[in-house]
Amino acid sequence: MESLSKKDARKIVLQAQQLSAPSKYKGGLSKTLAVLEKLNYVQIDTISVVQRAHHHVLWSRNSEYKLAHLEKLVEQKSAFEYWSHAAAYLPMRDYRFSLPRKMAFKTGQQNHWYKQDLKLMNEVISRITSEGPLMAKDFESTGVKRQGWGSKPTKQALECLFMQGDLMISERRNFHKVYDLTERVLPEGIDTSIPSDLEFGKHLINRYLAANGVGTVKEIAYLLKGVQPLLRQALEQLIEEGTVIEVQIECEPYLTTPEALTSLNERLYRKQFKLLSPFDNLLIQRQRMVNLFSFQYQLECYVPESKRQFGYFGLPILWKGELVGQADCKVDKPNQQLNVLNLYLTSKATKSADLEADLAACLDSFARFNQCHQYQIEKLNHL
Repeated sequence: MESLSKKDARKIVLQAQQLSAPSKYKGGLSKTLAVLEKLNYVQIDTISVVQRAHHHVLWSRNSEYKLAHLEKLVEQKSAFEYWSHAAAYLPMRDYRFSLPRKMAFKTGQQNHWYKQDLKLMNEVISRITSEGPLMAKDFESTGVKRQGWGSKPTKQALECLFMQGDLMISERRNFHKVYDLTERVLPEGIDTSIPSDLEFGKHLINRYLAANGVGTVKEIAYLLKGVQPLLRQALEQLIEEGTVIEVQIECEPYLTTPEALTSLNERLYRKQFKLLSPFDNLLIQRQRMVNLFSFQYQLECYVPESKRQFGYFGLPILWKGELVGQADCKVDKPNQQLNVLNLYLTSKATKSADLEADLAACLDSFARFNQCHQYQIEKLNHL
């Protein structure tokens, strides 16, 4: 069994995540679609102290990214909204692999977080069928007590129908979902056959390793219920075929691919200084970051203010192939200024002679992405 150092593993991961060099993809919208297809998903999040996560993740890999790109890809039926480990934009290429989860909701094998009200769901479907795409606010729920997360019953019905596949999101208006019948949202000729267990298992493994370079069965199954048996069955075949390889990373077992190992021959663009979203695909599994990058991270917006160490919305910092700190950032919209409330850097970063220039270039670019004319670092801290 081949052995890899953590340094080589990190290089493979960054190459797969499109974070190691200027992107090879050309063109604005087409590059964005290529990045989405490479990553498999981008997580949707509502926090907006800086640009929302789904925009931030794509911009981190495509300097030509525009905020209208995702909306355009949905309009062109090249991307769709559904659930990955969380709410996400997914490439339409992979639509049929969303069907096992949808069928599990529809058949009751998996419970939705809202209780199904079949009568109300039928009424909602009937209205959308006759009236066309509708938002939750287009429905009235008078005289009915709210349940669950405080959503009104018709919103819950919409979400149940969305999760089980009867409805899709045709667009968003001011970030509000617009629901329509699935058959009116899907592009013509798309494959809607439900994959077999073996197909689904292979898909999950192949897509994960293509996007992440190395991984374990546990990481591939992250927040996906009941898939580990499918993965183990599929893995046997993929290893036998030679498309997946077992390796050791400092004595720990991992999976990778021949293509990933070949990427070790490619150059790592070490000067690239990036501020990453807390919901970036690279970072979303926090224990994986500890294991491979020795980087301990917690998003502290969910932590009481008195217990925060790094700030409300710390953005992890990637530089020279390593995670070297975080920056607590907030956009001052009236003054069009990006405020770095606290910048935390390891001694390895602060002792580097080229830190200042790389940091300035990154913050200037990130400020412009956030529609700011300038940035200000309020406090620099050493880790």
